[in-house]
Amino acid sequence: MDSERLLERFLRYVQIDTTAREQTTEYPSSSGQLQLGRMLVEELHALGVDSAEQDENGIVLATLPATTDRVVPTIAYCAHLDTSPETPGKDVKPQVIHDYPGGDIALPGAPNQVIRVVDNPELDQLVGRTLITTDGTTLLGADDKAGVAIIVEAVAWLTAHPEIEHGPIRICFTCDEEVGRGVSRLDLKKLDAATCYTLDGQGADTIDTETFSADLAVVTIRGVNIHPSIAKGRMTNAVRVAADFVERLPRQTQSPETTEGREGFLHPYEISGGVGEAKIRILLREFDSALLEGQAKLLAKIAAASMAEFPSANIDVKITPQYRNLGEGLAREPRAVGCARRALERLGRKARATIIRGGTDGSRLTEMGLPTPNLSSGQHTPHSRLEWACLDEMILSVEWLVAIAEAWAESGHDA
Repeated sequence: MDSERLLERFLRYVQIDTTAREQTTEYPSSSGQLQLGRMLVEELHALGVDSAEQDENGIVLATLPATTDRVVPTIAYCAHLDTSPETPGKDVKPQVIHDYPGGDIALPGAPNQVIRVVDNPELDQLVGRTLITTDGTTLLGADDKAGVAIIVEAVAWLTAHPEIEHGPIRICFTCDEEVGRGVSRLDLKKLDAATCYTLDGQGADTIDTETFSADLAVVTIRGVNIHPSIAKGRMTNAVRVAADFVERLPRQTQSPETTEGREGFLHPYEISGGVGEAKIRILLREFDSALLEGQAKLLAKIAAASMAEFPSANIDVKITPQYRNLGEGLAREPRAVGCARRALERLGRKARATIIRGGTDGSRLTEMGLPTPNLSSGQHTPHSRLEWACLDEMILSVEWLVAIAEAWAESGHDA
């Protein structure tokens, strides 16, 4: 594998601002995603993948034809073009650290931003490796441009080595995954695959076999607005009602700050509006989809309590499903994880099954009927100015994708 080529590819991708925008109905929500998609189509064409195209929604699709006469199930590799809106993604200035010496990493653009080993203990295992960080003023975008670069590099390797036997491989780059709309415009008939693998996980040699199940709650609070000079006994300030509502949410339990492992949470992450109307956006997360109903009931109970405190206010809680635990669908297609495990064993490595306290495009794809486990891609601390990636781990993922394609070819119908 060509590590320098992969590094150059990744550095080029992260400097395109592809920040997703939640407060729009457009797909994709930002023009940078279209720009990166066009670049990828050109690169795939240069690699000899003439089928590569960007559809009317900005989604990039391509197919690597089979190199074997045997009937082999079609598989797909998928990553997303957008980056999180939680942290600025414009004017990314990556810092490359060759032969990492160990210890904390100072970020040159913001002296108060330091990647500390105490918060990233995996750094102790990466001494001597090549790391990529931000300058501390933006996120890096390894979530998920590391995945994008890994897939393109795997395509480059496979097209340069036609002697490697594999079945048809679909390539898919989606938009707006970070705002829950990654596959909303994707036609599964075009993929026509038995299974798919997203490259959107942390570290190396991990298979994410479960994700959260997720809903979004939008709480709309309508108050009574009137000029403050004559407001006595007449005004109901929606901002104060919103503050009361948030104060009633659980804090010692069921919050991101107090949960781990398989524990779910309610996460208020945005408040907007004014005296007349305010909105609160709340993430609902549980590994057991059935428990989301309990979270919805809790929000309804809190709304009733706040309206009792502010009788002139009206509170509406709207719940929108986002995605479901991919483990529920993977159980119906054991080949998806089985072939990935065998592929890694071919490389003399062992896969670790992990869970994500979040979601991926694979969560929705699996729910839609396409089993899609998530694979590691060398990214760390996503959505943060302290985000970083390991080039050596990205190379391991490229090797894994090639081995997965071979494993499916060897297994054929019985994979």
